[in-house]
Amino acid sequence: MTSEPAVPEIVPARAERTEGGIMPLVDHLTELRNRIVWSVVAIAVGSVIGFLVSEQAIVVLAQPLPTNQPLVTFGVGDAFAIRLRISVVIGIILAMPVILWHIWRFIAPGLTASERRAILPWIPAALAMFSIGVVIAYIILPFAAQFLLSFQTEELVPLLSAREYFDFVSTLFLAFGILMEFPILLVGLSRVGIVTSQRLSRSRRYIVLGIAVFSAIATPGGDLVSPTVLGFTLYGLFELTILVIRRSGR
Repeated sequence: MTSEPAVPEIVPARAERTEGGIMPLVDHLTELRNRIVWSVVAIAVGSVIGFLVSEQAIVVLAQPLPTNQPLVTFGVGDAFAIRLRISVVIGIILAMPVILWHIWRFIAPGLTASERRAILPWIPAALAMFSIGVVIAYIILPFAAQFLLSFQTEELVPLLSAREYFDFVSTLFLAFGILMEFPILLVGLSRVGIVTSQRLSRSRRYIVLGIAVFSAIATPGGDLVSPTVLGFTLYGLFELTILVIRRSGR
């Protein structure tokens, strides 16, 4: 009596996620979409709050300028566009805790339990570094503005565009806040074994060059103060990060 060949059992794709711990690509994309949607909702809520305080924010951000040089608008919608841009920047700053949380929730399933325990404490540090970056940008804003205005003469009298000035300010704030996440990224990569302190030390010249290039590109306005302060700050944090990684034994 001949036995019939066994028919392999077909396991649904959903079972792969629960039994094997592997998430299918479709679920990855769905998860990413949900995280992005919630982050956008948080930015929208923060932007509404930002719009309510945008008038006061404009007064504060315009203080570094001389009182005899008012900001002017050239279009019917410029004033609204300026308040909207400032509102979005404030919204991103207020929503940063939510954004970082959803970034963590997206990458955490792909890490081991020990990697999650090692990286989780650095999420609040990432928020702190972003906040420090924004504060540094606010501190150097008067010096950057004074540097750029110091080149005016009797023949070169600036007529300051409000839209260009607040574009400069908002980009400066976001650039400092986002680039200050650089050390946190390096620490996270070291925790999962991608980089080591020795590898970072060997790559120091290339990283310094990258810091200089990114500092010049990310800071608008063409002044020397902003990229110089940002570059030296990032380099100092880079050296401090190497020490932290080395002390952790990596």
